[in-house]
Amino acid sequence: MELEQNPNHPNENNFHQYTLFDISKDPGLKDDDGNELPRPFTKNQMRKWLKKVRWENNKHEKRAKEKARAKERRRNARSANIDLGPSRKSLKKMKLEKPKKNIGIIIDLSFDHLMIEKDRFKVIKQILRCYSINRRSDTPLKFHITSFGDKSKSDISRHNGYENWDVEYHEKPYLDVFSKDKLVYLSSESDNIIETFEEDTYYIIGGLVDHNQHKGLCHKIAVEQGIRHCQLPLTKYVNMKTRKVLTIDHVFEIVLRVCEGVPWQDALLKVLPLRKGAHVSQSLCDSTSSEDISNQSTNGT
Repeated sequence: MELEQNPNHPNENNFHQYTLFDISKDPGLKDDDGNELPRPFTKNQMRKWLKKVRWENNKHEKRAKEKARAKERRRNARSANIDLGPSRKSLKKMKLEKPKKNIGIIIDLSFDHLMIEKDRFKVIKQILRCYSINRRSDTPLKFHITSFGDKSKSDISRHNGYENWDVEYHEKPYLDVFSKDKLVYLSSESDNIIETFEEDTYYIIGGLVDHNQHKGLCHKIAVEQGIRHCQLPLTKYVNMKTRKVLTIDHVFEIVLRVCEGVPWQDALLKVLPLRKGAHVSQSLCDSTSSEDISNQSTNGT
């Protein structure tokens, strides 16, 4: 950030000059491989760098404000006799006491090289939600993350304490950690429809925000690796206005709810966002109507 002194004018620029605002810490700007980018910056590089500087300088103050707001919400809820559920502290204490189902979810983070930084952050945010809903379940699933490389570690480090999450992190890919016969890749392109989740089995969700750029990639990988694959029975239970590709956290929560004993239709309607336009499948309605007519005939009505 310091400008070099001009040899022709020794008294010129003999002090520190800063770009746009005075900063107290310079985390530098690095590319996706961790190499520091040269200065001076282009406009786009400067924008990214300043964003990182602001984050570094303000993160402690921001987190303190978030904690204060959360404390205020809890205080107001107590005074209004509203149950907000277990606290973070009690959940951490309970995490080792809750019996986990013998069913696991693996999030495959081997796609870092296919995403820009913004999309990688979206993946981490969705993983954070998966962790949150899983630890609040009375019967949580075993939660694993594989291919947990340097980029993923750097991205998730923005969330303090991630190392203490009730999640198993593996730097190796899933084939180096689990037996192939216990793996099932969840993919919307699979021809196999799943209805029940098997014990002692791990279901893989691709950690990819693709914006339709890598359609069918997870299914292709599963076929090439000789791994079982299947898709959720979306069309059987609900009609959707949009395509069937769901976010990581939506797939995770649907699997979790069904494993808890929630019927497929109820789980799908509860989890799928409004923008998906999910409603009860017409074929299911027709089937229910036929059953009602048949029951009426049998009862003589």
